[in-house]
Amino acid sequence: MEKSTLTSDWFAIVNPNAGSGKGSKDWGRISSLLEKNEIPFSFKFTERRGQGIEFAGEAVSAGCRRIIIVGGDGTLNEVVNGVFTQDSCSPSGVTLSMIPVGTGNDWGRMFGIPLVYEGAIKVIKDGKSMLHDVGVIDYYEGERKERRYFINIAGLGFESLVVKKTNKQKEKGKSGKAVYLYNLLSSLILYRNTPAEITIDGKKVSSRVFSINVGNGRYCGGGMRQTPDALPDDGLLDITVIKEMGKFEILKSLKLLYDGTILSHPKIDGYRTTSLSITSDSLLYIEADGESLGHTPVEFSIMPLAVNIIYGRGIIR
Repeated sequence: MEKSTLTSDWFAIVNPNAGSGKGSKDWGRISSLLEKNEIPFSFKFTERRGQGIEFAGEAVSAGCRRIIIVGGDGTLNEVVNGVFTQDSCSPSGVTLSMIPVGTGNDWGRMFGIPLVYEGAIKVIKDGKSMLHDVGVIDYYEGERKERRYFINIAGLGFESLVVKKTNKQKEKGKSGKAVYLYNLLSSLILYRNTPAEITIDGKKVSSRVFSINVGNGRYCGGGMRQTPDALPDDGLLDITVIKEMGKFEILKSLKLLYDGTILSHPKIDGYRTTSLSITSDSLLYIEADGESLGHTPVEFSIMPLAVNIIYGRGIIR
C-alpha cells in the first residue's frame, strides 16, 4: 500500500480490511471528502494485525498530535495502545477522531459519530472534544504478564469466546451483526459457567460466572448494552457480572442485552469501581474492544481523563 509522510495536521491510520474490506474500497471516497472539507491529513494503511499500535506510536513520536482512525473498534484499540506506549508526550495531549468502517462500531455509537462518511467527517471538522478515561488490563499469556489499554469495553468468559470466533471469521472475510449473533448462539452449546473470584475495592465475591464485562463505554457486539450506565469521563469502571445461567434462561434474556435493562435481572450484578482483579482455577480468556487477549489472573484499573477524543453529541447522563 502507498504510504505518505507525516507532514500534515491530521494523521489517518486506515485499516483496509475493516468492515469486510470497506476500509480499502471506500478510502478514495473518504480521502476526497477530507480534502473537500479542507482537513489536511497524511495517512498509512495497516498491513497486519497490531500495526496500528506501531503507526500511532511512531506518529506521536514524530510530532503528530491528531489522529483519525479509519476502521472499527479493534483499530481504535490499537491506536489507543500506540498512544499509551510511546513516551514522547502525555497521551492527554493527543486527540483521536474516528471515521467508522468496522463491523460493530460500538464506541462511536455512544458519541453520535455517524456511519455516513459525510457525517463522521463533519464531526471531525466541528472539532468538539473531551477528555476520555482509559482502562488498563494486566493479564497473562501463558506465564508471561502483559498489559493492554482499552477505551470501550473488555469482557471475560462467554463474551471472549464469541469475540474469538468472530475474529477468526473476520480473517476469512466474514463479518457483520449476523455473524456475531450466529457465533453468540452457537457458542452456547459448548460453553460452561466457570467458578471465579472477583475482588472489587478489597471485597471478594466468589461465584460461577457466565461472563464479566468491564466498561468505559456502554455498547459492544454491534449494539448490545453490557454496561448500560457507563460514563467515559467519571474515573470509574462499570462492571457487569452475569452469574450462572442455563442456556434457555440466557436465550430468554437476550433482549435485556439490547434494551439497557440488563442489570434488572436477578442473576446479574452491577458494580462501579476504580480497580478489580479476577482469578479462576479454569482460565477465563479476555477480550478488549473486540480484540482477543490472554487469560486470568487479571487486574483492571482506570486512567481518568487520559486521552482527548472528538465527539458528535454529548453523553446522556
